[in-house]
Amino acid sequence: MANRKLTRSEAGRKGGKTTLKKYGTEFYQKIGQKGGRKGGQTTKERYGTEFYQEIGRKGGLK
Repeated sequence: MANRKLTRSEAGRKGGKTTLKKYGTEFYQKIGQKGGRKGGQTTKERYGTEFYQEIGRKGGLK
């Protein structure tokens, strides 16, 4: 039975358990918070409003 290949779900479960052991539950909590945000909100927090202003200026140039 040691030579049997894992199914996708078994491999995913095994990887998830390994990640949990390595990083802990806080790691998954952070991922969950990031995944629940809207893309624009995350970008705004990361780059600020000046980023959007510059994009607007570049978009207006032809």
